[in-house]
Amino acid sequence: MKLLIFLFLLLMSCVSLQVFNAKTAELISHHQVEINQSFPKEGWVEEDPREIMQSVHECIERTCEKLCKLNIDVSNIKAVGVTNQRETTLVWDKDTGEPLYNAIVWLDLRTQSTVERLINKHKTGLPISTYFSAVKLRWLLDNVDEVHEAFLSQRAMFGTVDSWIIWCLTGGKNGGVHCTDVSNASRTMLFNIHTMDWDPELCRYGTGCFLLRNTGTKPVISDHGLLTTVAYKLGKDEPACYALEGSVAIAGAVVRWLKDNMGMVQSSSEIEKLAAAVGTSYGCYFVPAFSGLYAPYWEPSARGIICGLTQFTNRNHLAFAALEAVCFQTREILDAMNQDSGVPLTQLKVDGGMTSNRLLMQLQADILCIPVVRPTMSETTALGVAMAAGAAEGVGVWSLSPGQLPHVTSERYEPQINPEGKTVRVKSLQWDHMTYMTQDIQQIIEHRAGWPRVLVNVMQHYVI
Repeated sequence: MKLLIFLFLLLMSCVSLQVFNAKTAELISHHQVEINQSFPKEGWVEEDPREIMQSVHECIERTCEKLCKLNIDVSNIKAVGVTNQRETTLVWDKDTGEPLYNAIVWLDLRTQSTVERLINKHKTGLPISTYFSAVKLRWLLDNVDEVHEAFLSQRAMFGTVDSWIIWCLTGGKNGGVHCTDVSNASRTMLFNIHTMDWDPELCRYGTGCFLLRNTGTKPVISDHGLLTTVAYKLGKDEPACYALEGSVAIAGAVVRWLKDNMGMVQSSSEIEKLAAAVGTSYGCYFVPAFSGLYAPYWEPSARGIICGLTQFTNRNHLAFAALEAVCFQTREILDAMNQDSGVPLTQLKVDGGMTSNRLLMQLQADILCIPVVRPTMSETTALGVAMAAGAAEGVGVWSLSPGQLPHVTSERYEPQINPEGKTVRVKSLQWDHMTYMTQDIQQIIEHRAGWPRVLVNVMQHYVI
């Protein structure tokens, strides 16, 4: 009999369900369903909670059918794990079970006007930002009558996506469990990371690429624009482990933008071929600040730019510049982590769909000047959640002891460029200048009549 772990993985634009063998970490079966995002206004990003649950149910049905075809009894499933977009915010009616508004996605910028420096960052580990759940909840209470009325009559339930899925799957309005975990709670801006509990003072205010570095059982408060977050807490009596985190709003989504918005390619996989055909951006820089800049800048008013265009520039160079953008944003966060921790990172471990792009992995190693390690099974996030679910109290089908962890083979990308060479230093400096330029876009917009002069002044300010 195989002991199986059942896993829901909610990504930015899809729901995925994966089943792992708890003895070998083998992926037994999986199914994935795309979910739609809507953009009602500029800067707004929403998802339909009903569609999320329909996709979850479809994934369950299709995956169970696949297990039956493999002659695997679904009763062998011993645990269910959920991982999700942590800051995406939902409110629903506990009596009817109906969502009171669409889910407001973590990328959404509608709360920019309500973001004020009201709360001491050292309680939450977070800066006040449109990114986190509390300001989205404040917007819902202030702008959606159904949410406000449900709140006054004590019918409103608030949660991140994991809360919504778990509540629905455990009975919904008929006794569903309303819960979350510390890693999600710590991203709401309502959770005190020191007491490991909801903070009454914080609650009264009602207020894309992610890099995490484990800092152990003591939180490290960043001086360089990073987030202090709860990495995990494995057991009621076990200490919480913390992490420094850097969040990039647009990383892999830049490829989707080139495909869907610009029509440059038919599929995301074509980007690697386009970029590899030229092997350079030819002086072109692409800063995809579509939703502002997150770590380490936290500048929601920043907007994307493409610089360095010439008559020679073509879509191949833009594709290469898009991949470089992911790498440069990663470098900015890694530099901040090294400064906060005082211990330089010696290698970067990666996972996710974009890691199948070999050119991107090599570019990342070259720009960071350290090895990049990619597991042959790219979705290690899913495996990690499955292992945590299997090790939970009362389940115990998976040991997290270092000596008993499954071996995951990896591919290693070594830097192929001199870290002291002029190319790395100049390109990194130019990227930094382009990023700061995105934060001056508002200056250009506010001086429309004289925009050429303002733009020239901004450009001259950033000339190397």
